[in-house]
Amino acid sequence: MVGLVQGLRPALSGIANPAVSPRAEEVRFISHHSFGLLAGSALGAVAVGILTLVLLLLLDSTRFRRPQMWPGARPLVLFGGIAVAVVSIAHQAVSSVETHNFASGHNFDTQAVNNALTKGAANEIVDYIDLLAGLALAAGMIVTMLNSLRVGLLPRWMALLGMLSGLLIFLPIGGAELQVIVSFWMVMVGILYVGKWPNGAPPAWEAGEARPWPPSARAAARMSAAAPAAASASASDVPAPAPPAGAGSSRKRRKRGGRS
Repeated sequence: MVGLVQGLRPALSGIANPAVSPRAEEVRFISHHSFGLLAGSALGAVAVGILTLVLLLLLDSTRFRRPQMWPGARPLVLFGGIAVAVVSIAHQAVSSVETHNFASGHNFDTQAVNNALTKGAANEIVDYIDLLAGLALAAGMIVTMLNSLRVGLLPRWMALLGMLSGLLIFLPIGGAELQVIVSFWMVMVGILYVGKWPNGAPPAWEAGEARPWPPSARAAARMSAAAPAAASASASDVPAPAPPAGAGSSRKRRKRGGRS
């Protein structure tokens, strides 16, 4: 990477567009280490493939317990997962070709550096496909998490963590945080799948049907506190029973008969 002083050196010297960009060394570094970067992209693609399989298994288990689940979730997860895995390798392959052409060429100015790293036609096409693939995978993952939470297959915190992972896959703020969060979520789901979950797996797994999670302790306390008030209010709203017809006239007749 280029340091701050290196990047500002041409501007401080009064050169707006130097013949050799300060980022030229960065491009040469990427070109010289293209094999290692491609290997890392391949490992990332394998990880995305495993994540896709985990999501598909969870999605099928959820659909078995909730058939009215939106059917578009499976194509989104399948297409998004495959596309993200393929694009991760394609992006690095395009970068290797572009940086190699830069390193073996004769133009090292700022425009040539931008074309090699981000502005080239191949780079832009791969970026658009990556955006669509990430959006599809994130949407499918969020839908899967919501429905698995409704049927009780995942604890609330795991479903929320899965939704956060889906958002990080789509938003350009991933990096190391994305890898740690998604890896942790996949490890916890693996523990759940093999039946080693602490205090036992959620009841929906063994029951084979939806077992929604009970309300939280705070919500249950509010419900129990509101129940007596509602019962007393309903009891006060019940009107007093009316006296039977003719009861007043019979009393009057008795009084008149007593006087006579």
